[in-house]
Amino acid sequence: MNEQRHGSHTVSILMVHIVWVTKYRYPVLQGNIQKRCRELVMQVCDAEDVRILKGVVSKDHVHMHIEYPPKLSVSNFVKRVKGRTSRILQGEFPELKKRYWGKHFWAIGYGAWTTGNVTEELVQEYLEHHRNPSNKDLGSMLLE
Repeated sequence: MNEQRHGSHTVSILMVHIVWVTKYRYPVLQGNIQKRCRELVMQVCDAEDVRILKGVVSKDHVHMHIEYPPKLSVSNFVKRVKGRTSRILQGEFPELKKRYWGKHFWAIGYGAWTTGNVTEELVQEYLEHHRNPSNKDLGSMLLE
């Protein structure tokens, strides 16, 4: 998927792979809980204008490869998706309240890795191509 987002002053393709886990890595994302978690994640993505490229709800963690708008930070997105899914899942499935008595369904934190179709080498090559001998390299300017 290389469909660019166009804003009034921006063009972007921002993609990231995100992973977060259940607290204590309990394998509770099974059956109806897993199905409902998947629905809730999709709802949050729709509300935040996030495109799911690929996603998996495993028994104790969630993997998502998403494309998102530049106005949205990854940390805010994860905060929203974890908060909404935790609140609703614990409300709809009483057995989760017994296991997660502190109301914390997900473990603290998450992993995030940028992805895309441009390698670091391609970016370096592109910048080198556009470098003019009379222009200073931005990296060296920062060191001076």
